[in-house]
Amino acid sequence: MAQSTLSLSGASAPLVLTREEEFVKRKPRTLWSDAWNKFRRHTTAMIGVGVLLFIVLAVIVGPFLYTRSPAKLDFGNTKSPPTAENIFGTNHLGQDQLARILTGGRISIAVGIVAMLVAIFLGILIGAIAGFFGGAVDGWLMRITELFLSLPVLPVLIMTIYLFREPLRAAFGLSLGVFFLMVLLIGLFNWMSVARVVRASFLSLKQKEFVEAANCLGVPTRSIIFRHILPNVLSPVIVAATIAVGEAIVTESTLSFLGLGFPPDFPTWGRMLFDAQDYLSQHPHIALVPGALIFITVLSINYVGDGLRDALDPRSLLRG
Repeated sequence: MAQSTLSLSGASAPLVLTREEEFVKRKPRTLWSDAWNKFRRHTTAMIGVGVLLFIVLAVIVGPFLYTRSPAKLDFGNTKSPPTAENIFGTNHLGQDQLARILTGGRISIAVGIVAMLVAIFLGILIGAIAGFFGGAVDGWLMRITELFLSLPVLPVLIMTIYLFREPLRAAFGLSLGVFFLMVLLIGLFNWMSVARVVRASFLSLKQKEFVEAANCLGVPTRSIIFRHILPNVLSPVIVAATIAVGEAIVTESTLSFLGLGFPPDFPTWGRMLFDAQDYLSQHPHIALVPGALIFITVLSINYVGDGLRDALDPRSLLRG
């Protein structure tokens, strides 16, 4: 193998590494490193990541820096437009809008994340069982999935909230009861797409040689499902998770806007829109900021989901 050399006092010393040595020292490529390299070149996805990080940090750190109480009433300063003292103005009760937005953002984002986890857990569990065992088990689970897909989500959510809101409030308290009901219901109506994706992947992967080898070695079924097949299904699940967060935030905002979400002393962004609906014509600033934050947050999440979809696409990784 040819290599560059440098002559010093009659001795020949290598100046550069051989091609074989360069290959050994080069950091090995992996699926996740290739996906990250492709994702970071996705401009809109990186913008979405930056906006999301800013919003999350703002709602986490903001209340410690902006120490005004979101519940403090000031009837002498109601429906005030944005000023130097009240950056986003005040609502119809004189409460500071910025303080309520920062506090409510924690609740809205928390509902989105926890509801997503519920949906992903149910989708992976049902899809994995249906795809791995097939037959009658697959048939019954897919009929249940189709049943949930055929239900009108919003009317069913409204009816269920009316039926179970008061018992859960009595059992868990006002705030925890509503939070538990919200994340459970939203998660229960968002797992179906995940289940279908996971099922399709399991139907394909369970025929592969590494699964047959594990069966021949007597590996338990649970280990085959969760240790051998499931890691190969994570790419579409990660994409579905980002989309599920956005859907959960929109659903919580819709229910809160209809007056079926959190009580007034828990100012989620959807609840703030509900409180502002009687003042839209004369004082639009009361609804503008929470509405814009819902739009920007969900749009950023969708951008991140698009970037992950492109980055984790096996065909694009092979082309890269």
